[in-house]
Amino acid sequence: MHKGKGMKFVGDSRISAERKPNVPKDYSEYPGRTEAFWPNFLLKEWLAGAVFLVGFLCLTLAHPSPLEGVADPTDAAYIPLPDWYFLFLYELLKYEFASGDWTLMGIIVLPGIAFGALLLAPFLDKGPGRRPHQRPIAVGMMLLALASVIWLTYTSAAVVDWEGRAEANKPVPESEVSIDTEHPGYAAYENSCLSCHGGELEGGAGPALVGIDYSKEEIMTIATDGIGSMPADQFQGSEEELDQLAEFIISVNEETE
Repeated sequence: MHKGKGMKFVGDSRISAERKPNVPKDYSEYPGRTEAFWPNFLLKEWLAGAVFLVGFLCLTLAHPSPLEGVADPTDAAYIPLPDWYFLFLYELLKYEFASGDWTLMGIIVLPGIAFGALLLAPFLDKGPGRRPHQRPIAVGMMLLALASVIWLTYTSAAVVDWEGRAEANKPVPESEVSIDTEHPGYAAYENSCLSCHGGELEGGAGPALVGIDYSKEEIMTIATDGIGSMPADQFQGSEEELDQLAEFIISVNEETE
């Protein structure tokens, strides 16, 4: 071709002499298939986020986060639990193939395979469709992961006595506790309870007895029948001493109010 006819020679290559800007087409050229990022798409994202935030705040108001006592490394009877979003991994480590000699399988290999598969799902299923039946690999892997997490979380939480656990490990209120060692029930407390519940009822191997909201009869029942991780028959004494013990514990809590 001659010079000026739309082509020019550059070495042994031929390129167009007319330069065109690389500008993407406007979204309006695809009616019904796309929309403007601002403000249409971003407004939808903000509305969805606002609904989720309001729902989350309502949930926290209706069900406040349960608080337990201060961590005590000397309490061998306390069984720690992870937060709810890690319960499925906690449950996974209870199985033989993910515990003991196979601990690395449970903490690294299996979670790595699961999260790696979800990470690779978009690359394994490259179909142009967006409906679930048009993305069988990605949808199948996501459903399998979701079902596994829900099942493991449920089986982990179902065996826990949450109410008894909360009662047995209440936080100790910050207050000055005055122990009347002359009280008739102090001797019974010293003989049967002090080693677990502390010299000032602050707790130790057992939960704190300060800030509790039990009646006298309930305290007497707990002392003989146990509660939570506390076994029965821990109190060794007469009925009169049991009555004096309950009155002593109530008197200490009345002074802290």
